[in-house]
Amino acid sequence: MTDIHIDPERYELTEPARYVFDLPEVDRRQFLRIFSVLGGGLVVAASMRASAPLYAGDEQAPQDASEVQAWIHIDERGQVTAFTGKVEIGQNIRTSLSQVVADELRAPLASIAFVMGDTDLTPFDQGTFGSRTTPAMAPLVARAAATAREMLIDRAAAAWQVDRATLRAADGRIAGAGGRSAAYGELTKGQRLAGRVTASPAERKGWVLRGTAVKKIDGRGVVTGRHTFTPDVTRPDLMAGCIARPPAYGAKPRAVDDSRARVMPGVTVVRDGDLIGVVAANERLARQALVALQIDWSPAPAQPSSKTVFDHLKRTAAEGTAGGGRGGRGGAPRVAGDVVRARAEAARVFEASYRIPYIAHVPLEPRTAVAEWTDGRVTVWTGTQRPFGVRTEVANAFGLAEDRVRVIVPDFGSGYGGKHTGEQAIEAARLARAAGRPVKVVYGRDEEFSWGYCRPAGVIDIAAGVDRDGRLTFWEFDNYNSGASGLPTPYAIPNQRQAFRASDSPLRQGSYRGLAATANHYAREMHMDAIARALEVDPVTFRLTHLENARMRAVLEAAAKHSGWPKSSAAGRGLGIACGTEKGSYVATAAEVSKTADGFHVDRLVVVFECGAVVNPDGLHNQVEGAVVQGLGGALFEAVEFADGKILNGTMARYRVPRFKDMPPIEIVLLDRPDLPSAGAGETPIVCVAPAIGTAVRAFGPVDQALPIRLL
Repeated sequence: MTDIHIDPERYELTEPARYVFDLPEVDRRQFLRIFSVLGGGLVVAASMRASAPLYAGDEQAPQDASEVQAWIHIDERGQVTAFTGKVEIGQNIRTSLSQVVADELRAPLASIAFVMGDTDLTPFDQGTFGSRTTPAMAPLVARAAATAREMLIDRAAAAWQVDRATLRAADGRIAGAGGRSAAYGELTKGQRLAGRVTASPAERKGWVLRGTAVKKIDGRGVVTGRHTFTPDVTRPDLMAGCIARPPAYGAKPRAVDDSRARVMPGVTVVRDGDLIGVVAANERLARQALVALQIDWSPAPAQPSSKTVFDHLKRTAAEGTAGGGRGGRGGAPRVAGDVVRARAEAARVFEASYRIPYIAHVPLEPRTAVAEWTDGRVTVWTGTQRPFGVRTEVANAFGLAEDRVRVIVPDFGSGYGGKHTGEQAIEAARLARAAGRPVKVVYGRDEEFSWGYCRPAGVIDIAAGVDRDGRLTFWEFDNYNSGASGLPTPYAIPNQRQAFRASDSPLRQGSYRGLAATANHYAREMHMDAIARALEVDPVTFRLTHLENARMRAVLEAAAKHSGWPKSSAAGRGLGIACGTEKGSYVATAAEVSKTADGFHVDRLVVVFECGAVVNPDGLHNQVEGAVVQGLGGALFEAVEFADGKILNGTMARYRVPRFKDMPPIEIVLLDRPDLPSAGAGETPIVCVAPAIGTAVRAFGPVDQALPIRLL
């Protein structure tokens, strides 16, 4: 039997000697615990330092050193289990990552399982955001699987005393000359093997499962309702909890009369510091008890409204700050060339101000958490994009060591950047501690709208100038509050000054699909279109004149071709176009709109998307289409309305998201680049939907520069 000797500083594998397990970057205690739980078989750990943003302008990237990690285990039955801190939000990474592992391990897809987002079982991960899973985690699990494959070949070569070059891995087995073969489970049975990553994954030409439209894992369970999501989690003696929310932001309870709720059978009233809540046997009873509470709230402090917020954001902006109020990180302007001189020498100058409203995430699944205390340790099941971050939040809230908190993330119904925080987990844990029973908290739609957080609102001021030949000579771009992601222009302009200025936000705000790239692309592409039209130059030609990046040119030219550009001269019809890049991928979108009696109608969208080598074309198509649908809502309908500290349209009846009748035909063209690494696809396709529609509408006359795009 081959065994592994473990001490606190080093893992040493007695044989085969080439696999000495020395991983100073990995969380040793976590790995050792998992290794002991697994009991035997083969385990490979892979880690990668991720101490800097992957992409320029990504203000959400971690600033401190951290590790991206993945583990793979093969048991004596040949079952392969991969462990990752990433989570499944509906973006289908469980399928695409399984394709990667199966491909490299030369094992059937059905033999691959993933444990995801469990802080007791999976390696640390910053979170599932920023379109990082495909470019960062997929290569990591590929390397781990490739190493496991090579270790199995070594085991077989040693057991059979043959040259390893005569052996090959296929279909979950190691095969040699003369028909001799052994299943992976046979080679790991009775063993305790561990290894570090030494092998390289296959190049694109060696892909078998990757690049094919493998069906979604447990897709049938999802559509039939069998698949378990966060609200489906149940525990013995589970109770339902509800929280008393103030009527407006900043209001505080001055007096509480809970006598009527306390006499209700089966109801527990919880008063825990600033938290006022109730626990009951079911949600209906809990909400009845909540209504029975009589709370005198203080008036909310004076705050801007959705009509005055843009002036407020500009007035409170701070350039070059590290914190900048509640608006996020600011920073020094990005400067190239001499903007002041170029502006003075420009033949024509074009200025405009673009306004970006707050919008809600509107996830299919609202915030949900189940909490259970056992022997001073709390376990929370919740839908979050940052399980380890939420573990820290819960630990801090209760003054616990982090190893006394476990966060388990079931597959959950979308996040769009809106589930980075763990307020629902803390609330459920506070109620559960007071009730002495497991408690589930499920936000109602009104709570999700009001007590989640929004995509930041913003004001973007642009000034640009051209010379007598119509070439851009300077570009000034000031973003107030909405964020720095996607801030740098992709266009070749010799003199530039671009700045993000953090502001004081009256609403809670945070990450959203594409971050600020949606706002920055909208303003930039609308302005490029306005300049082209003023110069009487074709907007596609104008962009190509200023584009040097071959990948950007390729998606723009393909979008123009597939949309039939130009054909905006047809009576009552307009065609608009926009292009951009974010998170390492490239997109161009064309929109065709028609004039109607009361405004206009979006008749067709053409989206050309390129993210390097395509892992799963069906999954990618779905990601692009989903982003486009969400972008349509942000372009045409969505805007959070508020006044006096209250959300005025915080219901599904009053907050308009795209409906079936709003959906135009969407033509998606995927440009596969097998010569390039795969990039993420969850965010970039959204960024050009609004400017494509906006530039199409402009064919009928002037356009209000605010989102949503106003009806004519």
